[in-house]
Amino acid sequence: MKFLKQVGDYTKEAVQAAKYIGQGLSVTFDHMQRRPVTVQYPYEKLIPSERFRGRIHFEFDKCISCEVCVRVCPINLPVVDWEFNKETKKKKLNHYSIDFGVCIFCGNCVEYCPTNCLSMTEEYELSTYDRHELNYDNVALGRLPYSVTHSDPMVTPIRELGYLPKGVLNGHDLPKDTRRAGQLPEEILEEMESQKSAEAKTGAEAKS
Repeated sequence: MKFLKQVGDYTKEAVQAAKYIGQGLSVTFDHMQRRPVTVQYPYEKLIPSERFRGRIHFEFDKCISCEVCVRVCPINLPVVDWEFNKETKKKKLNHYSIDFGVCIFCGNCVEYCPTNCLSMTEEYELSTYDRHELNYDNVALGRLPYSVTHSDPMVTPIRELGYLPKGVLNGHDLPKDTRRAGQLPEEILEEMESQKSAEAKTGAEAKS
């Protein structure tokens, strides 16, 4: 009886081990059919989507010192230094700065700027050894944005792995002239209008 019990326990443990191995292999085989999520950085860099919110670009000549960006900012982050010109009776901007070490990149300042002097760029590499270097003044903010596709020839730009077309498992499989991920604002509006017209047509047919 003792021998039979040992054989039964051994068989039970073997079945459990096979079950666990099967569960592990099922997860492995499932991930083999998925798109990769790793990027060989810094030799490969992702191309951000159309509406990516990266470093903010500032155009000094367009700013009217209205401080709307300060009022709509959740943390009152932008620092606008201006003085009133009595001759022209207008504000004169002296200094403008944003501390990206504190910024949450919500985009409110860009959205509500009346003169469109602020814009979001695709630059996301802002790391420094000194956090004070993240406080960008109007000169640093006015610098042209960094582009992944037109930078170091040793870097291979690839598209977002989560926004690849159906059936494509690798960002390198797309040709260079392939459209970037995401929809443009005008395309979103067109889609919404088409949906509204289709709903209106359906409602009219239901009433008739």
